[in-house]
Amino acid sequence: MTSASKSSLRRRVAVLGSTGSIGVNTLDVIRAHPERFQVVALTAGRQVERLAQQCLEFKPRIAVVADAAGAAQLSQLLAEKGGELTILHGPEALLAAVLESDCDTVMAAIVGAAGLAPTLAAAQAGKRILLANKEALVMSGDLFMSAVKAGGAELLPIDSEHNAIFQCLPDRFGSVSNGNTCDHFGVEELWLTASGGPFREKSLDALKTITPDQACAHPNWVMGRKISVDSATMMNKGLEVIEAHWLFGLPLSQIRVLIHPQSVVHSMVRYRDGSVIAQLGQPDMRTPIAYGLAWPDRIDAGVPPLNLAQMANLHFSEPDFERFPCLALAFEAAKAGGTAPAILNAANEVAVAAFLEQRLPYLQIASVVRETLSAIQSLPASSIEIVLGADAQARQVAAQLISTRANS
Repeated sequence: MTSASKSSLRRRVAVLGSTGSIGVNTLDVIRAHPERFQVVALTAGRQVERLAQQCLEFKPRIAVVADAAGAAQLSQLLAEKGGELTILHGPEALLAAVLESDCDTVMAAIVGAAGLAPTLAAAQAGKRILLANKEALVMSGDLFMSAVKAGGAELLPIDSEHNAIFQCLPDRFGSVSNGNTCDHFGVEELWLTASGGPFREKSLDALKTITPDQACAHPNWVMGRKISVDSATMMNKGLEVIEAHWLFGLPLSQIRVLIHPQSVVHSMVRYRDGSVIAQLGQPDMRTPIAYGLAWPDRIDAGVPPLNLAQMANLHFSEPDFERFPCLALAFEAAKAGGTAPAILNAANEVAVAAFLEQRLPYLQIASVVRETLSAIQSLPASSIEIVLGADAQARQVAAQLISTRANS
């Protein structure tokens, strides 16, 4: 059955990370199109009360929380109102949400390495994957793309930048999983845009006293706290460069990052004939989410139209690697390959968590990541076990580095 004929059917959607920003926006789009989408599984970490509200509204078959205490709380909150809902908990339960819910579409929106296993399972099972989780490609790009191809899955990028690039490619590119690479279509470069976050104009001295609340106050996007910090350090953009390499098959030398404070142009593709095609829109994640859910169709995302006549100038500039050392570290890890990106990602997760808990200064995030990369040898990422081993080792090293700083 072709993608076009599939689009007329009611899709059965599992939302991994339904209480986070991407999950909430996904449900907002689904809410507006009940004739097209049915929610069959919802998963959350510790926002049990919000998950309970979502279960009452969307009536999934399976709901997953982090632990037994959360499962008991969810059962109590629903108390005979959940219908035939099955409540599960723990990492293995995330696999059940993908494999036992009868879903055909998986919104992979769990932040961090925890999202890797269920997203890989979705690939192996041949689902349509709406990829908002960066770690599946950052940690195990080759393994994940091989699983997508072997399982016959459809892979559609949801990150605004990658979704923008996907929209700027020819229709015959198809879903990312069909084996095409940008090089087949005359693509010379991919340009990923970045707002530069809340600190792009602050002095380096001022960055020494940045607080978590300041780092999470993104000027354009509404996001979770971890990804907001990643946006401020531009580690987020570095991870997106690694993702773009795997998604679109271009070498790192043909992937650029541009600072674009207005967040109107979400990314661009430069072709060898001199053309540059850009995707523009409001800074609202419902646009790429709706595009992925309905692809190849387009549906109303609930996003107000962009009015260019009312806008000021659009500005673009090269990133300052001294101000954004995390971006430089991401390029270095990407060039090293193997398990280096997994080490980078794990160290960053630990460092950002420590910063949000006020156990690590903002400028020390990059230092912890750099020292962790230096302390661990990168190995070929030939199996998921090796990748997860590197992830665990990096977390241990990063935690020790942070502890040493706190005690000094």
